[in-house]
Amino acid sequence: MHRGGEPSGSDVTAIDEFTTARLIARRTCDDDFGDIARLYADARVMATLGGVISEEQTRVRLAAMIEHWDRHGYGVWTFRTRSDGQFAGRAGLRNVRVEATAETELLYALRAELWGQGIATEMARAILRIAFDQLRMPSLVAFTLPANRASQRVMEKAGFGFEREITWAGLPHLLYRIAQPR
Repeated sequence: MHRGGEPSGSDVTAIDEFTTARLIARRTCDDDFGDIARLYADARVMATLGGVISEEQTRVRLAAMIEHWDRHGYGVWTFRTRSDGQFAGRAGLRNVRVEATAETELLYALRAELWGQGIATEMARAILRIAFDQLRMPSLVAFTLPANRASQRVMEKAGFGFEREITWAGLPHLLYRIAQPR
């Protein structure tokens, strides 16, 4: 694992774990269930992510995260603070279909107590470096509800630009995109 402000090297196998200035990221696994279940049970966090879900629904989502890693070699990381090892949230890359087009999405969810500290932006920027420098992805998308200005600010600070309005999960969303730097 690389120590410092950004993910290390060009070896794709090195992406299972990395650090940022304030965070430790590790490939999500079954051991993360309790932390993720508490995150998904927080009405503040889930207000813009489809609503609070049950432990059983969390198990299904966690299994999907793990399967995505097994299938694609990348996925969602669990983030903990470097200062005290406390769970901060989860963020990562997920293959999705957006209006019949295959895309790779940058996604993130952070404990409400940590909002407004730039942590989601730190997570997003580190994942972008992995996506572009190590995985050589041509572009990524991120999307959110129109009313979620905080998430839109994270996308903008990370370098995403607004592209268009879409429908996701039956609701209007704003889709942002960032392309591989040339």
